[in-house]
Amino acid sequence: MSMNYTAQDAPQQTYDAVVVGSGATGGWAAKQLAEAGLRVALLDAGRAVTPKEFTEHMPSYKLKYRDHSPEVVRTRPIQKQCYACMEYNYEWFVNDLENPYSTPPGKPFTWQRLRVLGGRSLVWGRQSYRLSDNDFRAASRDGYGDDWPISYADLAPYYDIVERYVGISGATEGNEMLPDGQFLPPMKMSCGEVLLRERVKAKFGHTVTIGRAAVLTQNHNGRAACHYCGPCERGCGTFSYFSSPFTTVKDALSSGNCTLITNAVVSRVNMDDTANKARGVTYVDRMTRQVKEVRGKAVILCAQALESTRILLNSSTREYPNGLANSSGALGRYLMDHVVGAGASGRLPEFKALPNANEPQRPNGIYIPRFRNTPSSSKHSRFLRGYGYQGGAGAEFNFSAEGYGTTLKNAVKEGVHGISLGAFGESLARWDNYCEIDRDLKDAWGIPALRISMTHGDNEAALMEDAGATAAEMLEAAGAKDIRVQAKVEMPGMAIHELGTARMGTDPRKAVLNAFNQAHDVKNVFVMDGASFVSSACQNPTLTMMAVTVRACAHLIDRFRKSEM
Repeated sequence: MSMNYTAQDAPQQTYDAVVVGSGATGGWAAKQLAEAGLRVALLDAGRAVTPKEFTEHMPSYKLKYRDHSPEVVRTRPIQKQCYACMEYNYEWFVNDLENPYSTPPGKPFTWQRLRVLGGRSLVWGRQSYRLSDNDFRAASRDGYGDDWPISYADLAPYYDIVERYVGISGATEGNEMLPDGQFLPPMKMSCGEVLLRERVKAKFGHTVTIGRAAVLTQNHNGRAACHYCGPCERGCGTFSYFSSPFTTVKDALSSGNCTLITNAVVSRVNMDDTANKARGVTYVDRMTRQVKEVRGKAVILCAQALESTRILLNSSTREYPNGLANSSGALGRYLMDHVVGAGASGRLPEFKALPNANEPQRPNGIYIPRFRNTPSSSKHSRFLRGYGYQGGAGAEFNFSAEGYGTTLKNAVKEGVHGISLGAFGESLARWDNYCEIDRDLKDAWGIPALRISMTHGDNEAALMEDAGATAAEMLEAAGAKDIRVQAKVEMPGMAIHELGTARMGTDPRKAVLNAFNQAHDVKNVFVMDGASFVSSACQNPTLTMMAVTVRACAHLIDRFRKSEM
């Protein structure tokens, strides 16, 4: 029998594992451990969300402010920078007034967060790509940074587990930089995208494929195939896209071994200093401000990279004065977020199909895997690593058409066949990109907030410059006209792919975690989210986060079975 408690009435007992965070990684941790027979407490700072709140089929005219609510800007000015935060769902996102953070002058960073069960898994872009061994061993290839302590071969079986459960639609390509996986049938590409694929392959040898997305193209694991309604970020009543509350968390609760505690804002990990072990966590009830403790034999942080690191930094003790499990000094360091801002767009005059407001909306785009600095390409003279593209092509209304009256209306309806590519570039791991505790700033629950200091460097700028020019070349090869190029560098955080800050590594003097996401300094503390990444690669990271979590849980389950916890 599943159990669900609000923070104020959570029972007091000692669990085998306390999991903090219920998103993509926390849901998997709870599921794997609970189904293995361990007693799990799953804590989330937000409330539960029900399908009754989903608004994917609601037209904007039914909203009070027609999707222009001043409340969104007033209480969530930072969150509004996220494409998914709107009047439909803004209450899912954190209130920026209650959840502050600081940045140094001249170093802006946008931190986009949710505070509901499932977190950002409710609104993520669902793009799901494996990292290759070229990514795990990047430092050995080009001399920058550090290799991961795991290889692609180590993680491949866990990618399989995640993909088979989640349901990833996609096409196999045999690309050296983008390993194939366990796919459901791919979504179909548009005529313009097929044309781009053929001409880019012929002229440049690059792969253009349909996006690999955590969206079902056929019924799978009790969930229905996508019906292409479009706005996934407002919820999905058929659960066709992967979000943790209705998949992994649901399974964890169904096991009868998982207790869900909502509205629990975790402030710190509690230690038994004599044994050098964590004994649980302290949290603040989000509604009543009461302070509580949950005890566990193991503590697993899956709160999101910056939040998990914030908890460890706020858990300093006499033995660990600079943050729990931070003898290396690496906690909070090496913050990464993919660099974005470059690409190109244009129109394809070969296609004359009129746009239609009632057409199915494919919740996916195309993807071009990295082709710079690969084993089969020459070393680029200006930058390390590389970038991939996401984009698409199709008929669209021409709302920028010129004219008046009937002429303007006809031009808008005639539309254009647009095409665009946007780059996601690798963010290099740098010591001087970091987060720390701001001693002068606290959130609404009295918990010290973060100060985030990050910039994109010269390498990222060079990536974006090349990505803009190369995108234009590919669109030109496809026959595009009126091509517009962008090569700017957006502020860090805009990719919403925060990584690093509690990195893995074999050397405890340089890394926070070992190869199984276990803290070197405190053996029953684990960090199983993006904080553990050693490098960012250029692929969307969520699939890898989930695979890393499943692998770490398999190790932890084995330790429990051997009575080593």
